[in-house]
Amino acid sequence: MTSEAFRILRAAGRAPAPWKNGGGVTREIAVSPGPAGNGFDWRVSLADVTEDGPFSAFPGVDRILTVVEGAGMDLMVDGEHHIVDEPYWPHGFPGDVETVGRLLAGPVVNLNVMHRRDRVRAEVAVVRGTLRLAAPEGGAVLAVALEDGAAIDGTDTGLGRYDAVSLHGRASCVLRTYGYAALITLSGHGPGA
Repeated sequence: MTSEAFRILRAAGRAPAPWKNGGGVTREIAVSPGPAGNGFDWRVSLADVTEDGPFSAFPGVDRILTVVEGAGMDLMVDGEHHIVDEPYWPHGFPGDVETVGRLLAGPVVNLNVMHRRDRVRAEVAVVRGTLRLAAPEGGAVLAVALEDGAAIDGTDTGLGRYDAVSLHGRASCVLRTYGYAALITLSGHGPGA
């Protein structure tokens, strides 16, 4: 295990922030470069969705939405229906087209990964078990505990629900999950990558 660029991101330390369109709140897990605003290359957050409504538009940005609590949503993305009702199943769509969400049966919490398509490639996988985490060259990897937490081998560090570990540079670790975790890999491409 190396820890030169290894960070624990606690859920308890995340303040709710209003959505760009004012229709809800998000809790930012990580962003690059920070602070977010609209100039991010990538951003990972948890969004509380309590009512139907439009999504904020982000020009040049792609989204990957994963329902982590609740029954799911019917997304109307650029005029096309997408039923997102499978828990822990990542669903990608363009963030710069008209998108409206309708709750299927009450509020949901979504893990939301947004990335500039001309600068960053993002992948989201929901996994469980023992994971060796290492950041791709010039990128980052995050693991977000979605259920019963996780532990980092060789340390006293544990993760509670929605806590995350973020790795950059040459950092690596072994993560043992006690339930599902979202593994988010962010790698640069395009100009300046």
